[in-house]
This record gives sequence, C-alpha cells and structure tokens, in this order.
Amino acid sequence: MSLMIHAGANALDYDALRAVPTPEGTDTHVPVAHHEIVELVRYTLGFFGHEITEEAHAVTPGGARYFGLMSLKSPYGEYTDTLGLRNSHDKSFPIGIAFGSRVFVCDNLAFIGDHVIRRKHTIKAKRELPGLVTEIVQPLQTQRIAQNAKLLSYQASPITDEVADHAILTMYRKDIIGVQRIADVLEQWERPAHDWGDKTAWRLFNAATFALAGKVAERPDLTKRLHAVIDGTCERMH
Repeated sequence: MSLMIHAGANALDYDALRAVPTPEGTDTHVPVAHHEIVELVRYTLGFFGHEITEEAHAVTPGGARYFGLMSLKSPYGEYTDTLGLRNSHDKSFPIGIAFGSRVFVCDNLAFIGDHVIRRKHTIKAKRELPGLVTEIVQPLQTQRIAQNAKLLSYQASPITDEVADHAILTMYRKDIIGVQRIADVLEQWERPAHDWGDKTAWRLFNAATFALAGKVAERPDLTKRLHAVIDGTCERMH
C-alpha cells in the first residue's frame, strides 16, 4: 500500500478511526466524519461489484486530518488498482477521493489519482457526496479494463537497449527524473530487482517507477508524463 505517513500522521485501524471525534459544524463549515467517507466509498464500490482486498488509514495527532487507501482485487493478477481518500476537520483541505492504477495519498498533502473529486465541507457537499462518488465508481470497471489493455501492450512491446537509453534521457528532459535518477532507472532496466520479464516497455515502466519510489507523491504530473514517454517509446518500436 502506497500510504506515505512520514510527515506526522499515525496509522490506525478502522475501529480506532471510528472513535476519532468530529468537531461541531458552523453555518459555513460542516465537518464530515472520516469514517463516514470510508463507509460511503465501501458501500458504493461493493454495489458496483468491486472487491476491497486491503485498507490503510492514518490521521494526524488529534485526528484533524485523515488519509486512507483501499486496494481493489484485480482479475488480471499483476497489479492492484487503488483508491485514495483524504479528509480534514480543520479546513486544511477539502474532501478528496481518487481512483487510479497508481494512487498516492500522503500526509504532506500530495494527492494523485486518475480521477479526483474534491468538495469543501458544507451542508451541500454532504448531500452531494454520494452522487459524486457514484459518478466515479460506476464507469470504473471500463477504466480498469482499458488500463489492463495498456499494461498488456507494454508487455508485448520489446525494446532495445538503444531505445531504452533514449527513453530514459527523455524522462530526464521531460523532468520526470532528475539527473541522479538516470543511473537508478538504467540499473533497474539492466539488472531489475524483480522479475519484470524480457526487455519490454513493461520492464522499462517498472524500472522507472521503482527508481522513483517515494517521489511520485511529490509530483502530481509525474505518472501521466511517464505514461506518455512509455507510450511514445512503444509507438517508436512499431
């Protein structure tokens, strides 16, 4: 689970999350209990046939800010789709829900996902939130199928060392990786830490994400930029 809690939040289980107090609201600010958002998302995912296999929750001291992740069972086996949540009682940020193949929720306020909704804490937001969650979850299955097709295309796209070198330098030129990361990606391309198969776009994609572990959350545009480079590399080989 990619829940980063290095900036002050503490992990806790769901029972402890339910015990976190929710402050009284005002005319303009109506806090939503952290566990209520979790329950709403759980229900909506289940209604549309998505199975949650793992959850992680964290709050800052005092419980004012919440961060969470849910892993969804994948029929494809090679990866797990992820859902990210965040909420606050202190007006530090609005309610956030993100879905994607690579979601990072961090207590330094980095929040990344393919599809994100955000609403301030008002009476209207609490009324509209169930519909907003449904609008994202309902087409999620189609999006998960499309995502799998993309990753399968990566696995079916052989890449030469020369093309990989060009792609890695493109990652640098596109500000996806810094100069110090070039060697890290190249190392994972040549001597991968895990079995990512032959030298394909899939192996290059994993080499880059492995080398960037912990950094993607700090750069909201990073994932889409990386996919663009890998997609361009696949087109170059065809």
